[in-house]
Amino acid sequence: MTTPVRDDAILALALDLTASLPNRDRAQRVVDVVARVLGADAACLLRSERDELVPIAMHGLSADARGRRFRLAEHPRLAAICASVEPVVFGPDETRPDPYDGMIGGAFDVHACLGAALRVDGSLVGALTADAIDPRAFCGVDPVFLARLAALAGATLRTIDLIDALERRAAQQGLIARDLLDAALDARGGELLGQSRAMARVREEIELFGRTDFAVLITGETGVGKELVARMLHRRSLRAERQLVHVNCAALPEAVAESELFGHVRGAFTGAETERIGKFGVADGGTIFLDEVGELSPASQAKLLRVLQHGEVQRVGSDRPVHVDVRVLAATNRDLDVETGTGRFRVDLLHRLAVCRVHVPPLREHPEDIALLAGHFADQRRRQLGLGPIRFEPQALLVLARGRWPGNVRELDNLVSRAILRAARGVEPGAPVRVSSEDFDHVDGDPIDGDTVPPLVAAVREPAPPQYAGSLRDATDEFQRRMVRDALVRARGNWAAAARELGLDAANLHRVARRLGLK
Repeated sequence: MTTPVRDDAILALALDLTASLPNRDRAQRVVDVVARVLGADAACLLRSERDELVPIAMHGLSADARGRRFRLAEHPRLAAICASVEPVVFGPDETRPDPYDGMIGGAFDVHACLGAALRVDGSLVGALTADAIDPRAFCGVDPVFLARLAALAGATLRTIDLIDALERRAAQQGLIARDLLDAALDARGGELLGQSRAMARVREEIELFGRTDFAVLITGETGVGKELVARMLHRRSLRAERQLVHVNCAALPEAVAESELFGHVRGAFTGAETERIGKFGVADGGTIFLDEVGELSPASQAKLLRVLQHGEVQRVGSDRPVHVDVRVLAATNRDLDVETGTGRFRVDLLHRLAVCRVHVPPLREHPEDIALLAGHFADQRRRQLGLGPIRFEPQALLVLARGRWPGNVRELDNLVSRAILRAARGVEPGAPVRVSSEDFDHVDGDPIDGDTVPPLVAAVREPAPPQYAGSLRDATDEFQRRMVRDALVRARGNWAAAARELGLDAANLHRVARRLGLK
C-alpha cells in the first residue's frame, strides 16, 4: 500500500465529513474506502447499542447480515475489538470464531480479521471491521494508518448520529427524553425492518402521522405487520408515555362487544354485578388500537362514531355520557371503501377513522427486503434455540426471493424457523448452522412469473445450462458467469454494488453481463 493511496483514503473520508450527504451514503463510503485500501473481501461499520453491535453499512457481506445484531457476549472477536484502545489485527492462527463466517462469499473459514473500536469522548459508539479470506491479508497493515481510519470512521458515525438526533429533535420539538424512550420501547416492541422504497414510505408516514392526535386507519393483508405499525405510531406520539390498549374486534362476540368497548353500569344486564369502564375507559389519556375494526357490528359502529365525533362514551345501562380523551388507531385487512358500498360499514365512521391512512405493502411488493428479514429472524431463532451462527447459502436466499408469500412477513418467519430446525439437526452445539434451499418446505404461492419478476430475482435468475465444447474460452466465460451471479446475489440485485465487489466499473459490468448472456 503506497503512501499516496493512504493519503487519498484519509482525505476522502475527511471531506465526506463536511459534505452534504445522506447518512446512508456517508456510512457506505467509509466501508467502501476501507475495503479498497486494505484489500479486504468485506468491511462493516457497526453502531454500538448497549451490549450489541448493529451493522449500519457493509461491503462484501451477504444481504442477511444487515438484519443481524451481534451480541458481544456471543462474539469474542468483536468483544476483543471493543475492549481494546488500539486497533486489533487477529493473526492467521486465531482460533476464536469470526462473526462473519459464512457471510463472505459463502466461506466458513475466515481467519484474516482486523477491527477498531470507535470512541467519541472516551465512549464506545461503534466498531469498524475488515475481513479477508486470505489468512495473511492484513499481516503488513500499518497500525498507525488503522488508527487514523478508525478515528475518521468514529467521527463519521458521530456525525451520522448527530444529524439523526437533530432531525428527530426538529420532528419531535426537541424532546430528547422522548428519543431515549423510543429507543427503549423499540428494544422491547420491535421495529419495522426493510430498506426498500415501499417500507421507507411507510416509515415516513409513521413519522408524519405519529406526532399528531389524528385517527389513523392502517390497511394491509394478513401478516404484514399492522399491529407493529400501530405500536410505532403510538411510540412517536405525545401520548407515548401513556397506555396503548389493544382490542381485537374480530374476537369480540356481538353480545358483549359494547360492554367490552364502552363499559357498563352495575345491573345493566344479568351478571353485571359490578361497574365496568370498558376499553375506552382504560385507554383514557392514551391510545386505543382497534384491530380488525371492519368486524364490528352496526350497533358498535354507531357508538364508536359518537366517541370519534364528541369524545363521549355511553356505557351500557347508563343515560349519562362519559367524556374520554383517547386517540384511535384502527386496522383492517378488508377494503372498507367497498364495505361502505355494500352497507356493511358506515361511511361516516370510515371518514372519521381514516383521517390519515397507512397502507402496509405485502411482502411480494418489496422482495428486496426478504434477505434482511430472514437474517433478522435467524438471529431471533438462534438465541431462542441456543444455536451457533446461522448462515444462509446464496441459493437459499434466492429461493426465498422467488416466493409470492400470501402470508407475508409472518409466513416468512415461520418458514425460516422450520428451515433452521431442519438445518440444525445433528449440528454440534455452537457450530455453524448452514441453511440450504433443501431445508425449506413448500413456499406458499406459485413461483414468480417471468413477466412480473422483481429486479432482484431477474438479476440473479439462473440461465439455461451453457452448451460448449469444453474450450478454455467457454470455461472462462462460465467461471465469470458464476462470479457475477454470486456477486449479484450478495448485493441483492444491485448492479452498482456488485461492480464494486468485483472491482469493475458499473458500465463495464453491464457490458460483461450482456456478453455472458446475463442481461
